[in-house]
Amino acid sequence: MGVAYSDQKTKWDQNDPTSKIKTNELGGRIRIAYGSFTAAGEQSDIQMFNLPNGARLLSCQVVHPAMGGSTTISVGHAAYKNSGGTAVAEAKGAYKAAAASTSVTTVGGMLTLALGLNTVVNADETGLPLSVSLAGGDGTGKIEITVTYALD
Repeated sequence: MGVAYSDQKTKWDQNDPTSKIKTNELGGRIRIAYGSFTAAGEQSDIQMFNLPNGARLLSCQVVHPAMGGSTTISVGHAAYKNSGGTAVAEAKGAYKAAAASTSVTTVGGMLTLALGLNTVVNADETGLPLSVSLAGGDGTGKIEITVTYALD
């Protein structure tokens, strides 16, 4: 069986001359973005924070109490512009599909490639507006979200 090398290992010591590895792939700093919102009997699209251009998304955690009967929570992003200035449409369930929020829970988002794990933010200088959608019924309680990402 032969030896194979990852893209990053190839850049590190298999290319001649060697190539630079992006800092969000090796040696980058892990950062945390945290946001909270207390719903008061409502259905809302809540913008929690903006993630910077170039951030490699590593994990997402959503924490909430029992929000009320028939309520659901999803995690995605509001409309924004990419680094080239092109408009990107809102995607409410891009990082976590809508799921019941009728009991106390801590749930992950960005758990697969399809849900944004390891993707790199491509946004203009204002960043990517991460949002939580509270729908299905009027929700009450504090929603907290934490995203970890690698940058510089």
